[in-house]
Amino acid sequence: MNTTEDFQTRYQRYQQALAQANSLNKTAVFDVLAAAGITEVAVTFNGEGDSGQIEDIVAHKGEHPYALPNVSVEIQQISWGSEKLDSRKMALREAIDHLCYDVLAQEHEGWENNDGACGDFAFVVDDRRIELDFNARFTDSIHFSHSF
Repeated sequence: MNTTEDFQTRYQRYQQALAQANSLNKTAVFDVLAAAGITEVAVTFNGEGDSGQIEDIVAHKGEHPYALPNVSVEIQQISWGSEKLDSRKMALREAIDHLCYDVLAQEHEGWENNDGACGDFAFVVDDRRIELDFNARFTDSIHFSHSF
């Protein structure tokens, strides 16, 4: 196997492990949100120039904002080059943050690079669904050359 094939194989294994971790983490986060009676969580993110961040996390009970409870969630993590999931306990807010970053890495790796991207996550607790509204930014250039 050459180096390119080796890298591609390792990358595919990493992506599979990341998808598995995201599935497990989604279940863990939704279990805690449902137990707290939270109906939706809105998360905004923004990034560009090799830097990106979660900007806001707002939970709701029905139509009213609601503070996230100060409880721990067991989250699965994966490191590049490893296929082994490692568990770690973290606060619910941190777990939501972690899950969003990992979903972005799974679906839009490099989202924070160059012109970057921004968008929103909606955690819909009743349906146990995460909706991602993703806006990629790019610089466009149109060149014309004429000779008369």
